Amino acid sequence: MFLLKKYLSIAVFLFLLFSCQSETEEENNNSQGTITSVSPLTTYLQRVAMVKTVQDNMIDGSSYCTIKLPYTVTVNNEQIAVNTTADYQKVLDNINASNYDNDIVKIDFPVTMVYYNYIEKLIPNQADFDSLIDYWNLYPDLLSKINGLNISYPITINIYNSISQTASSQSIISDQAFFNFIKNLNESQYISLKYPIAITDYNNQIKSISNNLEFENAIKYAIDYCPENNLVPLDFATAITKGSWEIPYFYDGTVKTSNYSDYSFVFKADKSVVASKAGISETGQWESSVQNGITAVNISFSTGVLSKLNFNWKLFEFNNSQIRLRDAGATTNYLYFQKKN
Repeated sequence: MFLLKKYLSIAVFLFLLFSCQSETEEENNNSQGTITSVSPLTTYLQRVAMVKTVQDNMIDGSSYCTIKLPYTVTVNNEQIAVNTTADYQKVLDNINASNYDNDIVKIDFPVTMVYYNYIEKLIPNQADFDSLIDYWNLYPDLLSKINGLNISYPITINIYNSISQTASSQSIISDQAFFNFIKNLNESQYISLKYPIAITDYNNQIKSISNNLEFENAIKYAIDYCPENNLVPLDFATAITKGSWEIPYFYDGTVKTSNYSDYSFVFKADKSVVASKAGISETGQWESSVQNGITAVNISFSTGVLSKLNFNWKLFEFNNSQIRLRDAGATTNYLYFQKKN
């Protein structure tokens, strides 16, 4: 009965959202689907909307925060006013001007730091600044902002609350508003982006996005090709064969993450993978290959719920503590691994 009510609620949502549109528009929009606070696209969009933090890394040394403009720095005994983002180049030019100076960047305090999530903090002195950077350095594998993709605002988001069974829409006018909108979503809310949405990629090419999959593919392209997203090159085989992993998210038509609770996965260099739970282990196989610049990852188990992981996965993104796989066919499925503590 609960599932029936849920599906009826979603049907009502779609009807309310698109009943005022033409039949063609209704067909197009229904094909785009709704997403929730835990949908992969939602989390990727929030990372697109994060504060841009990499431009001043030569000054603050962190990709998780940035110094709020304006402020001044001293580099090689030259004071430089950083009033706009264009002034970062002045700092970089000074650093690159000679191979025989120390290139120490000294910040004139106090300054205000802006974190990737738009939280601001006043930093009064060098000691507090060093402590802050040391803190962020404890989280080298935190998934950071996705650079190289800029959304043209305003955009409209349709919202349905499955508890109150009410539909509404909201206009989003900035990255900060979009970030906070996603941050405040709850499990009872279903959202649908109103397309088309214009984006600008890192080559300053404007593109029109027509549906969720196109948006996700554009984000994938930015992750792979924008240089600001590839600050530390990693080898996939090296990363996956270190330590043990768990599954924080698995979507195969529906979310099926709970089927893999308490499983531990160890990927070995001999291409075997051992899945263990409650003292019982099963050995499967894994392999990866690069096809047309795309890393394919195959996982093979022979029995039970583990065999449900047997897709021709494509690597979406990874670091030393998180691996995100996708299978984009008639429907799009997802498998995430995260390093166990």
